[in-house]
Parts: sequence; C-alpha cells; structure tokens
Amino acid sequence: MNILVIGSGGREHALAWKIAQSPKCDKLYLAPGNGGTGEVATNLDINPKDHQAVIDTVLEYQIDMVVVGPEDPLVNGLVDDLKAHSKLTELLVVGPGKSGAILEGSKQVAKDFMKKYGVPTAAAEVFDESNINEGYTFLESLRPPYVLKADGLAAGKGVLITDSLQEAKQNLDDLILHKKFGDASARVLIEEFLKGIELSVFVLTDGKDYVILPEAKDYKRIGEGDTGLNTGGMGAVSPVLFADKDFMKKVEEKVVIPTVKGIEQEGMDYCGFVFIGLMNQSGEPYVIEYNVRMGDPETEVVIPRIKNDLVDLLEAAATGNLANSRLEVEPYTATTVILVSGGYPESYEKGKEITFKKPIKSVVPFHAGTKLEDGKLVTNGGRVLALTGLGKNMGEAISRCYKAVDLVSWEDMNYRKDIGFDLQKLGQ
Repeated sequence: MNILVIGSGGREHALAWKIAQSPKCDKLYLAPGNGGTGEVATNLDINPKDHQAVIDTVLEYQIDMVVVGPEDPLVNGLVDDLKAHSKLTELLVVGPGKSGAILEGSKQVAKDFMKKYGVPTAAAEVFDESNINEGYTFLESLRPPYVLKADGLAAGKGVLITDSLQEAKQNLDDLILHKKFGDASARVLIEEFLKGIELSVFVLTDGKDYVILPEAKDYKRIGEGDTGLNTGGMGAVSPVLFADKDFMKKVEEKVVIPTVKGIEQEGMDYCGFVFIGLMNQSGEPYVIEYNVRMGDPETEVVIPRIKNDLVDLLEAAATGNLANSRLEVEPYTATTVILVSGGYPESYEKGKEITFKKPIKSVVPFHAGTKLEDGKLVTNGGRVLALTGLGKNMGEAISRCYKAVDLVSWEDMNYRKDIGFDLQKLGQ
C-alpha cells in the first residue's frame, strides 16, 4: 500500500523508518518531512495545517493509509476532514478525530474525563481571567512545588513548576494576563504536585481494543540533573527499570483499561495512539496528562523496540481489528540523546551547517529540526537530531549514543550529558 505520514519531526522520522521496513509498504511519503527523512521516504512540501492540500495529495498519490504524527492537525480536525471526503471512503487513517483529540487539546476536558472514569490523577482546578483572584487563593492552599499548565496546546512547553508561591502567582499572571502561550494559556490548570518518577506509556487503540507498546522515560529539562527550563524533550530511554510487571499490571488495570473504556463510552472517534504521561508515586501510577499521538523523543526509543511489522499493527487499528493483535518486543535497551540548537528552548538561530566527522553507523540518527539547503544539511529547529543507540543493556546503549554525539557538530550545538544516568543508579 501507499502510505503518507504527516509531520516533520524526529517522531515522524522514526515512524517512517519502521514503516519503510514493512513488505506491505509500496511507496512511502512524508508531508512535509525534513532533511533526513528523504532517506526512507519521499518528502512532499505540504503544510499539514492546509487540510485541502493534504486531501489533494492523498488523491494524487493514491494513498491507502495516512498516519498523522503531530497533535496540531489532530486537534484541528484533519482526520475528520479526510474521513468526510466522498472519494476517500476506503482510506485508512491512524489518528483520532477532533472528538478524541480533545483529550490533548484541553487539559480541563482530560481532567474531567479522568475523574469520570476513575483514572488516578492529581487534584486540580482551572482558572481564567474572570476568576484569577481565586487562582491566587488556590495556590495559597497548596504546598510547593506549584504546577501550572496551559489548558491548550503549547508545543510541549506549557507547564511551569516552581517552589516559590510568589513566582507561581507571577506565572499565573504571565500565562493568563500576558498570554505567555497565546490562546493556549487563556485558561490555566493549577495542579497538585505529584512526587515520584515519571514515565510514559503508549497505547495503540482502535477505540475499543488496544495493545500496550514499550514504555519510556524522557528528560524534559534543558540541563543536567533535571535543571533549567522545560523543553520538548532532551532524551529518552526504554525500557524503564522500575516499570516491572507488577507496576505495569497496575497501569493496565487502573489507567489503560478505564481510559479505553471511556473513549468507547464517550463515542469518541479514536483510532491511533494514546500517550499516557505517568508518575510512579510510591509504586502507584497517577496520570499527569494524555497526549493523542506518540511522544517525541520517546518514539525514537519505543519504535525500534517493536518487533512486529508496524504496518500490520496500524492496519489492524484502522480497521478495528486490534483484538487479534499481539505485540512482540525486542529485548534490547534503546536510548536517545537529542542534539539541540544553542539557546533552545528560548531563542535560537537556524541555518547552521551540520557536519559529520564520519558516517554514523553505531546508532540510528533520527532527524527533527533539519533541512537540506543547496545540498547542505542545516539546522531548522530547536531540537535538531535524535541519536538512538541500541544495546544489550542501558550502559551499552548510552555509550553508543555519546560516542556518536562526538561525530556531529555545528555552531553552538548543545545536549545533555546525563541521559539515563539516573536509571542506571537505580539499577545498581
């Protein structure tokens, strides 16, 4: 079949890399793709926000399956528009419609959903400009740290955490009154802080049945030791050592099953991935958030650990036949280190030429913010490359990542030097 992957980041490169290995995949396209995805697929210069352009592309290239990578087109109804077209009734689409994507599009809707279906999560209240004073009072009732989340989409950066009550109140002002994240922060969720270790669990569902994909842990802060500003993710590891069979059984029974049951009972149009951000608090799983797509950079360590033909799984989801699917997982460890532009996650420059001392063979390089310009590979975003290492254990996988880092350079390149180190200590 001819397959179109929507998106341009490391997540989409990893998905395309795996899809391209399937004997079921005849032609593979990415829209728009990036400077590295041309190695596994044909890039098409299309803006995913232009739904008509996507529809025209599906018709022109006789696409049989569309896989939507990022959250923005999902929340804005690309899947609904594809399914509504009279000439695309046979098209297989992986990604939820707007009715399902609201679980990421609104933190408040997600919280209400969790409460309704008994999914364990932190206590929270939502505030806007009309009741911001009540927000100050609510902050005063909490113990630090204080967690504030923009209600809408903020490119993975809409969470502010501080130990200072005064700073928390200022953050509330910045989000609501000064529109730090635009319309996304017109409403703000103030949430009870959960103490523990974070991990991400990924589910592929057809809206009634599911398979649980390999879990992962990502590293959000820009600096070593989880310091500095939040980013879209500076690295990830899979498997997660503390997510043993007993813990994952709790995750399935207390989180995954009620989540999928809720999706079905709400009548949501949901075929695709559910990213469940979790906190392991004293051995119990609590949901921090839902995303309605795969995470980035977690995809770059989860997808390489899937032994199945990914197209088989995606086809089963899109046709409502996941009940008959069984996931097979590779036994090795995958780690990824993200190379970012200097200044990220704040202001940074693009267009820096990326050079390689020699071809990278020890890891799988997934491109994120890159593009080809006059035959040269240059930076085109904050997160530029994800170097994914595979090994028989975490130490071997991490070692391969950092050896590969030494082969890449551009002006002001930055990266974290401690990805996975905390989990290695746990395992000692």
